[in-house]
Amino acid sequence: MGLPRFGRPKNDGELSSNLYVANCGPAVGISDDNIASVFCKFGELKGVYAADESGTRVIVAYAEEGSAQAALKALHGRPCPELGGRSMHIRYSVLQPTTQDQASDLVPVSISASEVSIPGLYLIQDFISAKEEEELLQAVDCRHWNSLAKRRVQHYGYEFRYDTRNVNTRHCLGELPSFVSPILERISSCPSFKNVKNIVLDQLTVNEYPPGVGLSPHIDTHSAFEDLIFSLSLSGPCIMEFRRYENGDWLPKVASSSVAISENTEDQSNFIRRAIYLPPRSLLLLSGEARYAWHHYIPHHKIDKVNGNVIRRASRRVSFTFRKVRAGLCKCEFPQYCDSQR
Repeated sequence: MGLPRFGRPKNDGELSSNLYVANCGPAVGISDDNIASVFCKFGELKGVYAADESGTRVIVAYAEEGSAQAALKALHGRPCPELGGRSMHIRYSVLQPTTQDQASDLVPVSISASEVSIPGLYLIQDFISAKEEEELLQAVDCRHWNSLAKRRVQHYGYEFRYDTRNVNTRHCLGELPSFVSPILERISSCPSFKNVKNIVLDQLTVNEYPPGVGLSPHIDTHSAFEDLIFSLSLSGPCIMEFRRYENGDWLPKVASSSVAISENTEDQSNFIRRAIYLPPRSLLLLSGEARYAWHHYIPHHKIDKVNGNVIRRASRRVSFTFRKVRAGLCKCEFPQYCDSQR
């Protein structure tokens, strides 16, 4: 099961044994143990839980309502010396009923592609050196960034059109920049990848993500790009999640420990979720089923949890996504997801 769910009391003035505490948490350098050491002075604690994915808000759950009342009165809006003088904003919170989708909304995070078990998904850690990473960042920072709503981008080869989720093949921006030539050569000679020796990657999108900004769930348009999509992570880590919707009887009868089965309350369709940790300087390859049938996305988190460890997002994360623009129609084996075959 997932963590307990809490929310605002329905009635003003309603007391509770649980407190919603803002302005503290792992994203601001305060651990659950630090928080517990402060709040345990007012009574027996049942636990300290993340209130949301920001890493700056927690739920402090007491065994007794009176303990919560005393803590709120003593700590709300006042600097706390034990927490570095930070002022916390506190209110009552109540336990919410747990539904099936809430109980299973946490998905285990894998650190290798073999653990994820999605056909066509590959991850190579330390694909480039720290020096090469620095040189690539310097190269793009010397060039013009285009600003989107929450992130900045650069396009090379062909511009990706976010309004159509496609490219204009009649408008070539030129060859890919020379500073990525060593990366392309390394990809084409990498023994871990299949069918890459003769591929000519001709489209590059560089994304810069500030802390807390992710990427909405999507499958790269089949008619826009060929089978192989490479993504190089620079500067900061993140978690990438994958989602495949039920279609026929493809769902496994028994899910492994690295799989979470959820129910989407919006369209009442079942899907499987999996997740992988992308460290800086790693290269991810989406091909085959992973490229054509699984939505991929980056959760909008400021912190990520990997095997019980809290990992804070860096001040920026930059990704280099290399693709081959498709010349004809897509004839993949996943027509239910393919815009060319619908």
